Amino acid sequence: MAVRRPGNNNLSSDLEQQWRNGGGPACVLGVGTANPANCVQQDEYTDWYFRITKSDHLTDTKATMKKMCEKMMVKQRYLQVNEELFSEHPELLDPTAPSLEAKLAIVASAMPRLVAAAAEKAIAEWGRPAGDITHLIFATSSSAQLPHIDLRIASLLGLSSTVQRTVIGFHACTGSSAALRIAKDIAENNRGARVLVACADMWSVVDSYTVPNEAHRYGIIGHAIFGDGAGAVVVGSRPQEPVERPIFEMVSASQATVPRSERAVAAELTNCGLEYRLEFGELAAEVGDNTNFFAF
Repeated sequence: MAVRRPGNNNLSSDLEQQWRNGGGPACVLGVGTANPANCVQQDEYTDWYFRITKSDHLTDTKATMKKMCEKMMVKQRYLQVNEELFSEHPELLDPTAPSLEAKLAIVASAMPRLVAAAAEKAIAEWGRPAGDITHLIFATSSSAQLPHIDLRIASLLGLSSTVQRTVIGFHACTGSSAALRIAKDIAENNRGARVLVACADMWSVVDSYTVPNEAHRYGIIGHAIFGDGAGAVVVGSRPQEPVERPIFEMVSASQATVPRSERAVAAELTNCGLEYRLEFGELAAEVGDNTNFFAF
């Protein structure tokens, strides 16, 4: 995704002509973010994780996770899980107990409110009523149900009953990019469209808490890398000033897949939650050989 500040006209004549024929360039008109209340300092996180999983005896693995957390250059992370939740749901920490159903239920209960909090900020910055939203695009990789929680999000925000909803599921890190790409297409080809893009994940809930071992040797990776949160933007073309003021213009969007990368990065839902498969050697080699590609 390429963006520019409004007023920067260094674009090809073909692209400018395309926009004139349509509704003009898609613009980001409002931005909002939200996080769960529980915040853990990064330098305390590894000790916390190994204490709750009763894995302090795995000193080598613990040292590896500490090093991973240090290299992330993150100072703090927000988590939906906390000690109270683990007390209410001991199965979340029991590697022998199926916990996926409970985890998905927790996400279904908490995520709509978190997304709504982020979206309310974006809508407030946009400056128009929530009922003027024509499309809702929601992306997540930590929720799976029918109807999806985008319906609950629309209800919490008071969106119109005719809002057109789209869910992008299990695209992991590319989900937000895909959502923005679709929003750009909608805004530029449907005059007057105002698209609310919302993305959220609760990895601390759905990740497997199995004790790291040979069978689950990637178990700490998701916990070392990810936290929980939601983000939202309002996208539309031809801003109606002075109410709507563009923050960015969305110049272009594209997607490319690194050949054979599906073997290097993968995750699957199991009875114990989300489990990863990351082949670092293959990943480094494939990315190094395909420097023009950036998406998996």
